Amino acid sequence: MSSSSRSRRVAGLLAGAVALLPLAACQVNSDNVSCSGSSCSVTLTGDGTNATVLGKSLAFAGTSGGRATLSVGDSQVSCAEGQSVSAGPLRLACTKVTDNSVELTASLG
Repeated sequence: MSSSSRSRRVAGLLAGAVALLPLAACQVNSDNVSCSGSSCSVTLTGDGTNATVLGKSLAFAGTSGGRATLSVGDSQVSCAEGQSVSAGPLRLACTKVTDNSVELTASLG
């Protein structure tokens, strides 16, 4: 096999791996995480529940006044039901907030 043929084969394998990266970047450490492409639906129940979503650590820190507090990496954000917030490279859309849980959609950008 020629050097250029090997280079093309390696480039093709790398391109395939990069295409699958968003799917592999969602690790389940929580009650419920479901990913499709570069978006994940997440349900975190109970203080301290966490997940690694799209390469970022996400932890539920509780609710107060109808707002869920979440740690994303080294920062904290809070959101009410129906609200979206940015947390570093993630966009979090809180779809449901209860006394002890939050349901959200996390996406890149």
